[in-house]
Amino acid sequence: MTDTIQISVIAGEDKEFYDATVAILDEAARALEKPFDGETVQVRAEDGEGRLLGGLVGSAVQGWFHVKLLAVSAHARNLGVGAKLLSRAEDMARAKGFVGLYLDTFDFQAPRFYLREGFTEIGRLPSIDGQPQRIWFVKTFDNSGSAP
Repeated sequence: MTDTIQISVIAGEDKEFYDATVAILDEAARALEKPFDGETVQVRAEDGEGRLLGGLVGSAVQGWFHVKLLAVSAHARNLGVGAKLLSRAEDMARAKGFVGLYLDTFDFQAPRFYLREGFTEIGRLPSIDGQPQRIWFVKTFDNSGSAP
């Protein structure tokens, strides 16, 4: 290591850099016997002709399932596609013994949907200068933890 530290911004995506950064994070977590699982799960909804209706992307994180993305095509909204995708992810998370699911969304997206699906709001960023609020939700599988 030198006395000079250089900080740079990487334009675009650099998978090698991303993976190296995650490895540093995971190394520290493993030292505390709390490794990051890193297993990514993708759940796809399609119609009878194989056309994509929506999808869910998530991952295992410290005993929780983190829903990173949930999207439903405009023509498939209000047909129960999002609920079915979440239900499938929840079934998989339960089968693996996870504590529950967590996710975030924006106030202009679907916060009421998540409340209907049994999630509890646990926090939000303030809306400043008209920017949308980011809202975090959690759904636990039992009442033994400290989450709502």
